[in-house]
Amino acid sequence: MSLSLAETVAAIAADMAGRTERGKVATYIPELAGVDPGQFGIAVVDAEGTLTAAGDSETPFSIQSVSKVFTLTLALGKVGDTLWNRVGREPSGNAFNSITQLEYEKGIPRNPFINAGAIVVADAILAGHTPKVALGEILRFLRFIADDEDIHIDQKVARSEQDTGFRNAALANYLRAFGNLRAPVEQVLGVYFHHCAIAVTCRQLALAGRYLAFGGRHPTAGGRVVSAGRAKRINALMLTCGHYDGSGDFAFKVGIPAKSGVGGGILAVVPGKAAIAVWSPGLDAQGNSVLGSAALEILSQRMQWSVFGA
Repeated sequence: MSLSLAETVAAIAADMAGRTERGKVATYIPELAGVDPGQFGIAVVDAEGTLTAAGDSETPFSIQSVSKVFTLTLALGKVGDTLWNRVGREPSGNAFNSITQLEYEKGIPRNPFINAGAIVVADAILAGHTPKVALGEILRFLRFIADDEDIHIDQKVARSEQDTGFRNAALANYLRAFGNLRAPVEQVLGVYFHHCAIAVTCRQLALAGRYLAFGGRHPTAGGRVVSAGRAKRINALMLTCGHYDGSGDFAFKVGIPAKSGVGGGILAVVPGKAAIAVWSPGLDAQGNSVLGSAALEILSQRMQWSVFGA
């Protein structure tokens, strides 16, 4: 007999609690190095608006690159498809912070989810504004789509990233040298580091992802966050590029659009059915959550949620 969603989520949390192979936390951001890798949380919001959660689903964690889904949404709202003149839509096949790839491709990042691409997206949001205004816009948007005003930037994480983000500074300067960064490098990096330092829970993140699961609409406020077509295309990028150079393997095993971050979070979308957030800070070699990826693989299989069929 098949299990209900609530039973499946509870079983997955119990399974993850017993696993010993959890990966390694991100140590290159000092503030993340001390996070307990033993934690795991999951939250699922279905089409009826029911939220099912288990594990450490109310523990705040650093959103990191998962925030790039939301900054991409904002940037496309500002500049539309002209953004694609500055950033591509192809999987990178390289590390998310590769400098050599950016140089080889003359300052046009492969996609908006690798670091160089997200820095260009931050530049598009910043255009004509101060960093404070741009960050305020990002926070307001995230609070709106999550129906939660209690979402904030973790200033300790932001400072930790600024103090050690030398490779990101190199990427930004390469972009500037190729004419693909318009605001001052320091301002763009300030926006980038701070939006990656937003703290969320699994519950908040799953709620924030609903517009991508349900055709671009805000389920509770009504109206559209984005068009159905734009939601579909963001989901396509999440499927093909959302797990860095592990995106193909994730699509093969899990089969749903998702975006990971080195804080251990993953936002996943099952079009028409659910928005999912998982979190466990231990990462694999590509920078993706070990337990989070495993949990989504089990959930997708048991609920028959792969976009490629049951």
